[in-house]
Amino acid sequence: MIDKELITKIVEDNIAGTDMFIVYIKVKTGNFISIVLDSDSAVSIDNCADINKAVCENLNSKGEDDFEVSVYSAGLSEPLMLKRQYIKHIGKEVEVLRKSGGKQKGILASIDEDSIELEYAVSQKEEGIKKKKIIQTKERIRLESIKSTKLVVTI
Repeated sequence: MIDKELITKIVEDNIAGTDMFIVYIKVKTGNFISIVLDSDSAVSIDNCADINKAVCENLNSKGEDDFEVSVYSAGLSEPLMLKRQYIKHIGKEVEVLRKSGGKQKGILASIDEDSIELEYAVSQKEEGIKKKKIIQTKERIRLESIKSTKLVVTI
């Protein structure tokens, strides 16, 4: 099986000096290599092709010939996995799925070392008034309690 550390080194060498970063690299049985990249701006198809070519050329030069490489940019349907991805999406609407099973949609307001802050609207009934009032609230959610966080795509 191809060494994941070797793939990581090849990719890191090729993205050095850019705003791209590795979200994850997986090397599966049969030498199926999946590389997911993100950046502070954008990852183009050409970026993915260049990384794919670099990995293939490097592995071929080391005598490897039985492998498959797929390079992707972190898509909208992918969950946020790294703190750097959360930072990139501050101010955007996300949906947080808690490990306990609950979901919450809101605007990602901030992230620190161990939690995120989410802003969202809540309707509350006030005493003596029939109509509910909408209020904005903020909630800190510990990263360790989050199962996944995805961007909410609106069209």
